[in-house]
Amino acid sequence: MTTAGFEEIAPGVHLLREPLLRVNVVLVVGDGAALLVDTLSTAGQARELAAAARAVTPHPWTIVNTHHHFDHCFGNATLAGPDTPVYAHAQAVAVLRDHPEELRRAAYEEMRAGQPALAEELARAELRTPTHEVREETVLDVGGRRVLLRHPGHGHTDADLVVRVPDADVLVAGDLVEQSGPPAFEESYPLQWPDAVADLLRLTTPTTVVVPGHGEPVGPEFVREQHAQLARQAWLIRAGHTGSAPPERVAAESPFGARPGLIAARRGYAELDGTA
Repeated sequence: MTTAGFEEIAPGVHLLREPLLRVNVVLVVGDGAALLVDTLSTAGQARELAAAARAVTPHPWTIVNTHHHFDHCFGNATLAGPDTPVYAHAQAVAVLRDHPEELRRAAYEEMRAGQPALAEELARAELRTPTHEVREETVLDVGGRRVLLRHPGHGHTDADLVVRVPDADVLVAGDLVEQSGPPAFEESYPLQWPDAVADLLRLTTPTTVVVPGHGEPVGPEFVREQHAQLARQAWLIRAGHTGSAPPERVAAESPFGARPGLIAARRGYAELDGTA
């Protein structure tokens, strides 16, 4: 990973930006306790992440996975001790518990062309199933700090969690919000994604720091603009499906470009056909 470590983005809230895939990890430090949001892709990355976190705090941590994709949770086994609580949405827990080989295979296939060394590590990764399920909302006490875990609905996946730290005015959005590139639609629910982003926007104030899954921290205005793009994408999908247009025609008008738009259109058509 080779990263400079965490930087403080709000009182007691620290951000680490993994350079390879630009994944964001957030560390919340309370009185005698800490919270680590996401664990990166491999054991090697997770060991560097642990060292960076230990440079900030000696406190034991609870872990939250924003969803079950490899770059956000494959480091669980390295970062979680036998008694470490690991929180994730119930569907993410089920996938990590019941389908580890499929997750490893999908991660390998996604990375093998562009990052073959990473792909080989992912194929051998030891996966750790989260210990605590979140279905709608859970509140944690992190050393006297209230932290909200919320499932805002289907969007990037069916198992997204956002993490709100009210006393620092920080919202960790996971891959429901993306800054370094277009949203990833491969496992998405593009017709429901706008509603999920609208839900997380209700957790913000005008000054909230929003940490996306990848890229630079943003503010609520950026999220509102992405919500508008997602809403337009959903409208295009519904209109195209109603008019029996091929997904390629919908993709040509996508606010995110032709390739993401084609993936979104196919996923949206599957939603409307009841096969997603």
